[in-house]
Amino acid sequence: MTDWAARIGWVVGLLFFIALVYWLMREGWKWRGTLQGDLPELPGAPSEPGPARLELSGRYHGSTSAGQWLDRIVAHGLGTRSRVELTLTDAGLDVVRPGATDFFVPAGQLREARLDKGIAGKVLAEGGLLIVTWEHGGKLIDSGFRSDHAAEQAEWVETINNMITTTSTTEGTAR
Repeated sequence: MTDWAARIGWVVGLLFFIALVYWLMREGWKWRGTLQGDLPELPGAPSEPGPARLELSGRYHGSTSAGQWLDRIVAHGLGTRSRVELTLTDAGLDVVRPGATDFFVPAGQLREARLDKGIAGKVLAEGGLLIVTWEHGGKLIDSGFRSDHAAEQAEWVETINNMITTTSTTEGTAR
């Protein structure tokens, strides 16, 4: 014989527990955003960014504090994974994310580009992610991207790092 009342009680209890866990996860995500509230609004792209040096279609996997690949930044939508269209111009890096907040990283705020294996929530084979380090509001941020064509990521690293070297050399001689 089946005790339907006990079975229904267990099912309701399990569903309540699952709902509680999801609610706590959501509250933790919102709390993390509150703690990162000192991060200024993300800059938008300039009206005339100039011709594209490189373009990439792929996925945006999130942003973390630089060098801390598990410290996800969720403020201003930086924690939201999405599709991405990246465009690198002389003005900077334009990050267009359908369904999420777009942002722009001015060339003067780019610090480094490298290939790495992971960022919060995503781990791939060595060199599977394009990580771009940039400065915003006095904080260094690592943003992780995965191209639809992984072979082109090495070109992005070289181009961004050359652009940073050229920009810092030009700024150094202008002072």
